[in-house]
Amino acid sequence: MKDIVTAEKQPVVPRRYLLTFILITALFALWGFANDITNPMVAAFQTVMEISASKASLVQFAFYGGYATMAIPAALFIRRYSYKSGILLGLALYAVGALLFIPAANMQEFGFFCVSLYVLTFGLAFLETTANPFILSLGSKETATRRLNFAQTFNPIGSLCGMAVASLIVLPNLWSDVRDASGQMIFSTLPESERAAIRVHDLAVIRDPYVVIGLVVLVMFVLIAIAKMPRTGQAGEKVSGGETMRRLWHNSEYRFGVVAQVFYVAAQIMVWTFIIQYADNLGIDKATAQTYNIVAMCLFLSGRFIGTWLMKYVRPSRMLTVFGIAAALCTSGAVLINGIAGLYCLVGISMFMSIMFPSIYGIALERVDERDTSLGAAFLVMAIVGGALMPPLQGMVIDCGTIGWLPAVNVSYCLPLICFIVVALYGRYATKLKRQE
Repeated sequence: MKDIVTAEKQPVVPRRYLLTFILITALFALWGFANDITNPMVAAFQTVMEISASKASLVQFAFYGGYATMAIPAALFIRRYSYKSGILLGLALYAVGALLFIPAANMQEFGFFCVSLYVLTFGLAFLETTANPFILSLGSKETATRRLNFAQTFNPIGSLCGMAVASLIVLPNLWSDVRDASGQMIFSTLPESERAAIRVHDLAVIRDPYVVIGLVVLVMFVLIAIAKMPRTGQAGEKVSGGETMRRLWHNSEYRFGVVAQVFYVAAQIMVWTFIIQYADNLGIDKATAQTYNIVAMCLFLSGRFIGTWLMKYVRPSRMLTVFGIAAALCTSGAVLINGIAGLYCLVGISMFMSIMFPSIYGIALERVDERDTSLGAAFLVMAIVGGALMPPLQGMVIDCGTIGWLPAVNVSYCLPLICFIVVALYGRYATKLKRQE
């Protein structure tokens, strides 16, 4: 109870760090936009490029694989230089990856789009590896998890913008998604010459938002470059990597936190990526189905505001346990209910996912030595690889069509169900450690 009372008295963000906090928090919206404009692109590429759901989900493999590739190099870069240098390099890579969509659309190569996303997420890996621990360092340790949850609140704002662009600009303008009176898509029945013309148009529609966000990122690069930022934490200090690894490995709360983060990110990406396929199975077109994604993100944003406020009174690990159990129950409904009620359950999961990423992140780093923060943060960002590994497996399940008496898309949500159980167990474990302390 003492730690909660102390946290209430401490300012979440000290005044001297306010400008830095605002600038860094804006980055959370930038990578949220990239995450959630990309999720519906799986369904778009599946139709436009005439590929299977499992192959289309390679978009997510490329996107989140970039995190796994670059998180550790990002941490080593930050340890040698500074948080600001890491942010600038991340923004540069983000912009390059986004602008690579221009040649990718011209060449009409699905693989080139995947490479573009892979490079883009090199930048996101730098930003997340840098921004999360930087936010934690901008104030007292007692308010660190609340501060990160507050900053992460702006991530779903960016996500909502990405979803809105996908829903209002991209998906409604895809000629390949035109349907007949019975609701069936007609693209695959057209002559090859017509399909080729439609493909040129649709790939340009997919390309344009990435080009625009690439230009916005360049503007942000200039703003960060000219701003003065404090050298908080241990950025730039040279510490033995072997000693850091030993300390991290022997920290069971951190070790379990990395595993929980892998499962959480996998669950989040699976829940949001295949909402469109779930709705499509109910006869709902892509543009309409994307509105359910937007509702889910609104619930996610609301849950994060509510959760951040509740953390003044409830220990984050305890909230993580409760939200993990609630998410698992909603996911069970999405699996077992074949109809619109199942879709409502699927959308409702987002309310309970809201606090998971920043809470796992903050709890896992709570007892990590300050000298080890940058590398510890890197493994937690690297855990985002869960979003690369699991969606292709879910896509393979969906391609089965029907499993038993249920549509395969329903059964595929057993995978995030398992993930939420792991998250709930981590929350319980962290709560138990806190009680012992």
